[in-house]
Amino acid sequence: MADVLTVRNLKAYYVTGAFGVTREVRAVDDVTMQIRENEVYGIAGESSSGKTSLIKTLAVAIRPPLRIMGGEIEYRFGDKVLNPYTAPRREVEAIRWKNLSYIMQGSMSVLNPVRKIGKVFRDFAYRPMGVSASEFDARVAAHLRRLGLEPRVLNAYPHELSGGMRQRVTIALATVCRPQFIIADEPTTALDVVVQKDVLAMIRDVQREMGASVVFVTHDMSVHANMADRIGIVYAGRLVEEGPTRTLFTAPKHPYTAHLVASLPRIGDRTERPSLEGRPPSLADPPSGCRFHPRCPLAIDKCKTDVPPLADIGHSHRSACWRAADVVPLTGAGHLAGAGA
Repeated sequence: MADVLTVRNLKAYYVTGAFGVTREVRAVDDVTMQIRENEVYGIAGESSSGKTSLIKTLAVAIRPPLRIMGGEIEYRFGDKVLNPYTAPRREVEAIRWKNLSYIMQGSMSVLNPVRKIGKVFRDFAYRPMGVSASEFDARVAAHLRRLGLEPRVLNAYPHELSGGMRQRVTIALATVCRPQFIIADEPTTALDVVVQKDVLAMIRDVQREMGASVVFVTHDMSVHANMADRIGIVYAGRLVEEGPTRTLFTAPKHPYTAHLVASLPRIGDRTERPSLEGRPPSLADPPSGCRFHPRCPLAIDKCKTDVPPLADIGHSHRSACWRAADVVPLTGAGHLAGAGA
């Protein structure tokens, strides 16, 4: 399967200055990854781990003080290869919505509260679709029906719709041009579990129907278990593990991933969930070596000084841990193999 997106050594920092002092927050720090055709790639991690900064960078939606500090992003749409940060602006605008779309977090912040839904669709999708006004209206109405929405929502204002309907509208907006690559940032935030299930099913159905690639961001590992083909685990601005979903859930090879998976509740299991001590480091002053070492029960002296590479450990599985071979799944209040060594 060919790669649609290739990221090499990407660095994106929040850079601010005051009173002659420059401060850098290393939100995305040396990330390398590939997204394949027709797959759902999940990005997981704690709050403030850099997930949203990473996908904003991939979506070419960054604003100061977030800046690209190094690395490359390369999209491949058919025969066209494009680095959106070095290509002419007109080429970048040409791929928006038609090839690359972005489901942003929080439907009310996406939809203009003083414009009807139909006007919003026309603002975003009419030009990229490149059809007549009557054909555009027909395609939008058909797309809404396909996603379980009545075309009458086009005459409504955002505040007249429920949270679930607004989220469905944003997904419809992001997919109406049938893009090849969709980025979804916490699309089920603030929705109840029944609506979450419907929204997730809708995203999966759209992805399968269009054969699109989807980057799906959420901190909820249970959602990743049901949605993602592969998962990338982000900690303190870095990708620390990546692999097929089943592999990461059954045989994690980074202690942080093991704790994320062990935190999931299980039906009928009343044992105490294993907790992870400490808190994520400041991205303005991250620790040396492995950024997880202050919280890691497997940490050795090498972890404090040397940055572990994101190494291939077989079967499309990569881990950035000096002691990957010693990591075992956590169960109940169990411990990682080799803890305290």
